Amino acid sequence: MFVDQVKIYTKGGDGGNGMVAFRREKYVPKGGPAGGDGGKGSDVVFQVDEGLRTLMDFRYQRHFKAPRGEHGMSKNQHGKNAEDMVIKVPPGTVVKDDDTGEIIADLVEHGQRSVITKGGRGGRGNTRFATPANPAPELSEKGEPGQERYVVMELKLLADVGLVGFPSVGKSTLLSVVSAAKPKIAEYHFTTIAPNLGMVETEDGRSFVMADLPGLIEGAHEGVGLGHQFLRHIERTRVIVHVIDMSGLEGRDPYEDYLTINKELEEYNLRLTERPQIIVANKMDMPDAQDHLIAFKEKLTDDYPVFPISALTRQGLRDLLFTIADKVETTPEFPLYEEEEIGVNRVLYKHEKEEKEFTITRDSDGTFIVEGAPLERLFKMTDFTREESVRRFARQLRSMGVDEALRERGAKDGDSVRLLDEYEFEFID
Repeated sequence: MFVDQVKIYTKGGDGGNGMVAFRREKYVPKGGPAGGDGGKGSDVVFQVDEGLRTLMDFRYQRHFKAPRGEHGMSKNQHGKNAEDMVIKVPPGTVVKDDDTGEIIADLVEHGQRSVITKGGRGGRGNTRFATPANPAPELSEKGEPGQERYVVMELKLLADVGLVGFPSVGKSTLLSVVSAAKPKIAEYHFTTIAPNLGMVETEDGRSFVMADLPGLIEGAHEGVGLGHQFLRHIERTRVIVHVIDMSGLEGRDPYEDYLTINKELEEYNLRLTERPQIIVANKMDMPDAQDHLIAFKEKLTDDYPVFPISALTRQGLRDLLFTIADKVETTPEFPLYEEEEIGVNRVLYKHEKEEKEFTITRDSDGTFIVEGAPLERLFKMTDFTREESVRRFARQLRSMGVDEALRERGAKDGDSVRLLDEYEFEFID
């Protein structure tokens, strides 16, 4: 089964917790704090493996949760950092954030890697909080939670040449006679329900990869027929080979077919019109094909070469393959996405308002609810079993302006305040 789009959940590993410990060694007076820091959580990394061809594996495993870092230990021992969780993907995989639609990575070369979700940093041990005023703090941090997100993976085949056209125009037959590929061929529409790849070698020793893409029909860009599932695979091809049935046995006009398919390509992605195109007039061994070809050339206004062939009898294939090979050599690769579109390894400085650290709403029972990503991270990194950690958390809330904001919202002594549906306390003015 060919799988070329899938949605998965990934979560970076949490950082290890920092430790509260003290030295109690003989002959070491006033040993002081000795709690080590936690280790960093594992990153979720996608790596290209050219041995893979589909996203089939992700049909059965859709959740990837990376391991956390090791906790800090006594004697100032740092917890071990977790090793990256490496997930193998096929070449041609595009990774997008499901919520924002941002392109995280476009993975094409064997061995290429990209960090999809980052692991959290390790929490600090009590050694880090020692000050002259408090030389023996009973205070440590929990590990930072790892980043988590849903991502959509799309596979776009790495082929130099893409065969497009209506169903049953002879795309699969053409691929089968010019390469060692063995696509399914039968006398009914939509025989091909998955793209087929074949390596084509010309008589002068040049080679290129050709993809036979399932038949397009009118409305394919909107989801009609099978073609809409595979239009994405045309995006990476350098040269489009447009196969047209010149026999007229289906009762359609070859020129109308040509216009319809080109319109579908344009509607799907305007950049596909930049690709050089070669028109293949197939089934020239049929009785009326020659007349149809003359009529087709009279109507054709585009400056594309037309090659009359018969895939069945192999007539005209030699010249066609030479021309395709020439086009592939002289056509540069089209970048699928501009560099600006990929949000990886790029920092963009914009003058814009700083994102609010928290929001305050009020429940129907009068409870104030405080929410926000920085606040959630702070909450999860606080050890509420220790009084000193709780006091530090309260100080951090005050410095973030939570107390002042609650007063502005009308909070009074004794009012209930809830943090992230987990922690409730009384507001004391």
